[in-house]
Amino acid sequence: MYLIAGLGNPTKEYEKTRHNVGFDTIDILADKLGVSITDKKHKALCGKGMIGPEKVLLLKPQTFMNLSGESVRDAADFYKIDPEHIIIIYDDISLEPGQLRIRTKGSAGGHNGIKNIIAHLGCQDFPRVKVGVGAKPDRMDLADYVLSRFSQTDRTLMEDAFRDAADAVEMMILEGAAAAMNRYNGKKGVAIQ
Repeated sequence: MYLIAGLGNPTKEYEKTRHNVGFDTIDILADKLGVSITDKKHKALCGKGMIGPEKVLLLKPQTFMNLSGESVRDAADFYKIDPEHIIIIYDDISLEPGQLRIRTKGSAGGHNGIKNIIAHLGCQDFPRVKVGVGAKPDRMDLADYVLSRFSQTDRTLMEDAFRDAADAVEMMILEGAAAAMNRYNGKKGVAIQ
């Protein structure tokens, strides 16, 4: 079984913000798989489905970003899912809007949600799909930036990125992370004018 967690913050206030690209991607993947993300357990909204022959649990932690590890660890322990079968989708300010980067392991890179997941799992060896949200403007506070929304042009770009990220997760499960990395790393959508 695979655990696919998209990171974000609950409540309407944070919908469609840069920090919630994980939630947005999970919504696209759930729609594609015909999965309803309505079960309330593991401190999350979740739903079960299949990607090819593999069972998957789609997870939207409701702990707020900085405590995402509590939800991921609870679900992983309950279903006895090893870290290499836990895929985390989250925002990355070091990538241009809509750009993807897939990794099989690594540090938190300053991302508090990932930092908390590493602390709760006790390792860094879990795959992740980073979705670029663009660099923060010089005079803007980081928290304000990641909790802000995209421009209309960037939002169009991001919708493509969410679809690509959802496809990348499927490819990671069906064909392996290396195939998904070759196809999606660095790929950037093109804004439709």
